[in-house]
Formats: sequence, structure tokens, C-alpha cells
Amino acid sequence: MKRKRLPTTEKRNPRSADIDTLSTLEIVDLINSEDRTVPEAVGSQRREIAAAIDVIVDSLRGGGRLFYVGAGTSGRLGVLDASECPPTFGVKRSLVQGIIAGGRRALVRSIEGAEDYPRDGAEAIDKKRVTSRDVVVGLAACGVTPFVHGALRRAGQIGAATICVTCAPEVVQSIPAEIIINPVVGPEIVTGSTRMKAGTATKLVLNMLTTTTMIKLGKVYGNLMVDLQAVNNKLRDRSLRILMELTDLSRRRAQALLKRADGQLKAAVVMHFRRVDRDRAISILERNDQILRRAIAGDGEKA
Repeated sequence: MKRKRLPTTEKRNPRSADIDTLSTLEIVDLINSEDRTVPEAVGSQRREIAAAIDVIVDSLRGGGRLFYVGAGTSGRLGVLDASECPPTFGVKRSLVQGIIAGGRRALVRSIEGAEDYPRDGAEAIDKKRVTSRDVVVGLAACGVTPFVHGALRRAGQIGAATICVTCAPEVVQSIPAEIIINPVVGPEIVTGSTRMKAGTATKLVLNMLTTTTMIKLGKVYGNLMVDLQAVNNKLRDRSLRILMELTDLSRRRAQALLKRADGQLKAAVVMHFRRVDRDRAISILERNDQILRRAIAGDGEKA
């Protein structure tokens, strides 16, 4: 009988075959050694990642949304990345969303059987009312998760752009996605435990997808998060420090300016450089597609 070909994520790692006989320090060193291979694997997918980002940017500029779909660790990473976009980049919570097999309960406890049904993935896409303007990114370390495949197929039928992140090269041809990002990190230290290297690779890819997308959409000026939502003391202080750095104002004057801008950092920066009030600053930003660098420069436009 022909043996079923295992995906890389399910193979045994010969370097950790005797890991249970090692000392604590030796185990730590071995895990660290394996983890160091992950960034290189992700870097090998730079062109695919860049292509995916361009698709996402075009979609969001056209009024679309970004959806991550996954199960288990992959699903939790998608929900995590989506949940961090609003406070970091000031976007609506509906713009980037995470869908996990098993629903909200699966975020805090394992519901392994939830990933076994492709129809559930398709239904999740329908429930979110995905349209042809949206992008759906499937997250499946092993590449064969039925829930993710069902979601990607349904998204493709609707006309949405489809992308998949997987660490298993053996199954790439069977994945129903237009762009496939495939960082091959090899077998895990503990066989099949894709929360380890595969999870790390997935997190690195998601960091690149949303961060670069938001940079392209004008959510960052230089390397400063000028669209952050100052919803706690730490972020309020960061907002003030950014304003001080960009304008060279004293802390007292920067606080007064931020108050006149109703706490909107980007508007405050435009108010300072264009010598306008808050409403005028917001109007200038809107005419410049919320790109702060262009709004400050003015491009010959009279304030």
C-alpha cells in the first residue's frame, strides 16, 4: 500500500528526536537554534508577500475589507493581528477582521474539531457578507485545513481576492488561492506542534501584511504611528511625544494644540504646519487621501 505523503509540518524533526533526554539548557538552545531559521524562510517569500500587500492596499483603497480565516493557532494569530490594527493605525474595527473556526470560544480554548468542515468556512464568509471588493487571507500551517479551504473557495466564487499562508510546500497546488505565501520552516521541535516555528512564521508574515498596508495607506509618517487611537495613558503620552517631535513644540504647547485638535494627532500636525484650524486641517487631510506628508507639503494648495 502506498503511504500517504505527510506535509512538512507533520514530519519528525531528526534534530529533536532525543529532546526528552537533554538538559533544560540544551532544550532551550535547540529550540532557539530552530527558531533562528524562521526569518530566512519568511524572507524567501518576499515577492509573494509584496504582491499580497499590493492586492490588499488596492482593495482597502476601493472600500474593501481584509479578512483572516484560520483554525487553532493560525486562527488566533489572525484575530490577534486584526484586533491590533484599530489602536495602532486608527482604522475601524470592521476594516480588518479575523475569523476563527469555532468562533469566539476558540480564542481561549482548543476546539480542534471545528476545523474539519469546509461548509462552516463557507458559511463564515457568507455571514461576514464578503464581497468582490474584499480580500480573504487563509491561514493554515499544514495547508489542508478544511475550514480554511471552504472559506477560500467561497470567497473565490464571490470574486474576492484570495491569499493563503501555509508552511507546507507539498500541498501548495491544492490550495484554492490566487497568491500563496509559503515559508517552509521544516518539521517542528515537537512533531506537529505548529504553534512553534510555523506559528512564528505566520505572525511575521501577518506583521508585514498589515503594517506595510497601513504604511501605504498613510497611517505612518516616517516611522511614527500618526493615526493611533489614544485610548489609554500610554498612547496619550505617545501621541503627545510624536506631536512634540514633529513640531519641536514644548510639552505645554503641544498639549494645547492637541486639545484644539480634539486629540486627533494628524489634524494637530496639519494645524501646526499649515496654520489652520481643526476643521480646515481635516479637510486638507481628506483632499490628500489622509497622507500626512502630502497634507503638510500642500503641493501648491492654498490653506
